[in-house]
Amino acid sequence: MTPLTKTFKDYPSLREHLKSHVKTLYFSSQTSTVIPYDFLEGEMVLGNLSALPGEIKLLEDGILEISGGMTWKEARAFARSKGLDIMALPTEESASVLAGIATSCTGERSFGFGTLRDQVDRITYLDFEGEERVLNSDKSLEESELLIAYQSDFAPYVKMKNGPFPRLKNETDLMIGMEGQLGVVKEIHLKSVLYEQLQYILIPVGKWEESFETHLDIFNKVQNFRGIILSCELIDHNSLEYLGSDKVPVNRDIIVIEIRANSFEKVYEGFLVNLGINLDEIIELSEGDYHYLRMEVPRKIQEENSRKGIIKKGTDAQVSVENFGKLLDIYREMGKKGIPYILFGHFGDGHLHFNFLPDKGEVDTCEKYLKEFYKEVKALKGSPFAEHGVGLIKQEFIRDFLGETQLDMFKHLKNKFDPYNQFFPQGFLNL
Repeated sequence: MTPLTKTFKDYPSLREHLKSHVKTLYFSSQTSTVIPYDFLEGEMVLGNLSALPGEIKLLEDGILEISGGMTWKEARAFARSKGLDIMALPTEESASVLAGIATSCTGERSFGFGTLRDQVDRITYLDFEGEERVLNSDKSLEESELLIAYQSDFAPYVKMKNGPFPRLKNETDLMIGMEGQLGVVKEIHLKSVLYEQLQYILIPVGKWEESFETHLDIFNKVQNFRGIILSCELIDHNSLEYLGSDKVPVNRDIIVIEIRANSFEKVYEGFLVNLGINLDEIIELSEGDYHYLRMEVPRKIQEENSRKGIIKKGTDAQVSVENFGKLLDIYREMGKKGIPYILFGHFGDGHLHFNFLPDKGEVDTCEKYLKEFYKEVKALKGSPFAEHGVGLIKQEFIRDFLGETQLDMFKHLKNKFDPYNQFFPQGFLNL
């Protein structure tokens, strides 16, 4: 039975609902949210927050105050109208900004700007009684033996977008990536930067399955240009064929970099000319063409899976720079399983999305392959879900990454911030 969906159009009605302590799974990005109804247990309401009025204001020092159902596209347009730009760039810009906070969906620009966690200055959230609470990024969480042990376990993942369990360092970490399990985010203060001209350069390379030597060379050399190059993305030949785009070379992988225009000469002379590739094949894209390529691939996957009536079977893993070649080896082996697939994503961060494109009869087989994949990610000390959250359908893959310390911390957080277990009671904090 599909749960009741309750749409909130104002905060007074949301506060009344919170005070009722009804178990609720909140969501606000209907374009990208997948709710696996078959996984839901017991009585639960689906709380739709997308109709809450979206508002945005410019505060001092380039801080953007964002609330309600404001989308990334709307927020970016507002920022640019003020001569500013948003550092985070989730692929699906029609998604809600506050939903991005809940899933810590950083996007491709983390290569140049760092993660969304470090761009959020303040968070206002509604607690289990509907009361407003404020969290600040410049305030550390209260130290305890449990927190010290937890942070020690998190240390190998500090340089990654997200670890296999949430970072808990500053107050704002209590909401970022927590998937609404401790409260409902009402408003954020988001840092911005001055808007500047950018260039988008497409680099054709060979097929990664045949040889990824050139890919690795680009990957290693681009690490020296973080901050000048803002994003470094891979779209493999399978993705391009699936996309059917006439904007790019066919039958090859492409790597696209986003560059500060005033630093192009430095990137050209220090990076591009040292790659050992034919520079005549490099193509400059418009901003629109770049975003088309990045957005259309995951959109096509979602449309295809919806048509087939299946849940996406893909990965969201990130590994260290040292282990990136090993990750590509693992993906190459997965590509030999006889099921169609594509590979794309945040190449410069060592964070790619490998997606099987199965028919219904191949879904269980894909599930088996993914279980083996996440065991190998753990062996590489990688993060299983670096940007899209855990949700329900991926929980079985994360269990092996959690120990007693993490589970004790999860229990502590739920007891303190959600005593009625009303916020997404099936979320990973209740594993």
